This record gives sequence, C-alpha cells and structure tokens, in this order.
Amino acid sequence: MRAMRIDPELAEAGPAPAPREAFRAAMRNLAGGVSLITAGLGESRSGFTATSVSSLSIDPPSLIVCINRASSTLPVLLEQRAFGVNILSAAHRRLAERFSGRTGVAGAARFAGAEWTTLATGAPLLADALATIDCTFETSIDWHSHTIAIGRVAAVHVRPGASPLLYWQGDYDRLAGARKPVDLTALGASEAAARLLCQPAQAW
Repeated sequence: MRAMRIDPELAEAGPAPAPREAFRAAMRNLAGGVSLITAGLGESRSGFTATSVSSLSIDPPSLIVCINRASSTLPVLLEQRAFGVNILSAAHRRLAERFSGRTGVAGAARFAGAEWTTLATGAPLLADALATIDCTFETSIDWHSHTIAIGRVAAVHVRPGASPLLYWQGDYDRLAGARKPVDLTALGASEAAARLLCQPAQAW
C-alpha cells in the first residue's frame, strides 16, 4: 500500500478552521435535552438555560456543564461552590425561554412564578422538574469563550411520568412517542444517580 505524503508546512499549520456559521448550522441538528442551571441564594440567585450538560463519571457520580464565561451565573456558582441541574419537561417551555434571556428577564426575577426547593447543597431546584441533580462544584477548565464546570453529585430527585423538553434547530420541541420512563423514586440516591448519568454508548 502506498504511503500518504503529508506536506510538512500544512501539518504545522493544522487544519483550516471551520466557518462559525457552518459549525453552528451543523450543531443545530444535534437535538438535546434542556436543563436549567441554577445557583445562589435569595436575591442573589441566578440561572440559565443549557443544553451542554453531560455525565462525566459514575464513580463518583459527576457531570459537566459548559458555561459562557460572560454568564452572570458563573461567578455566583463559583462563589457558592454548588449548583443545580434541573432537567425540564415539555411543560417548561416558557421557563426555558425566560432563563435563556429571550424575554429580557434577568437575575432572581427569572425564578418568579415557579416553585423551588433545595436538597443537599442549598442550590435552588425546580420542584416539578423531570429530575433535579444537586451538585457541589469541584473544579473547572477555561476553554476560549466557555468554562467547563465539573460537579460532584450530592443528591438526586426524580419525578417520572412526563415527556422531556428538547432543543433542536434553534427552537424548543417535545419528544414524540416517548416511552414510559423508568421509575427511579424507589432507588437509593447512588443508584438513581447511576441511572440518570449512564449513557447507552458508554461502558462503566
């Protein structure tokens, strides 16, 4: 088999960067679940809508959240060293829009009109979310415009029975023909976290 010859100058230069708009258009085809990332106490509460949430490990249960470094929630999260991940149902579309900033509402005002609770860390958690994951902040990585925050799962609450809210092609949608969810309420905290954080393509 003939070996491929690589131009040394091209190798040093690396691949040409993909145009931003082309990359953005490609990523709009990746449907994702929608969560609210929340942090803070009282009038210092802050939060935003996120699709960039992913499990990281199961032992210990950990996850990552990508946060724009200009976000007003980031300094609150870093100060409190705790945050909540609130996985939204299809009924939470308006709440997702409010926390995304589309309506112009900011800060603690975003929390108005919904019921909030706490678990282990004191971070605000949406009472009727599909699932809430209460996290302590462990560490972060700054990468260009964003910070990758790593959270250790401190507590989990699951409320089965509703269809999840999805984000696809720049808008919110619901999952059609959703199968009946597994009832995790009878499981212990560690096993519930394991079920929530497990991804089909990942071997633990």
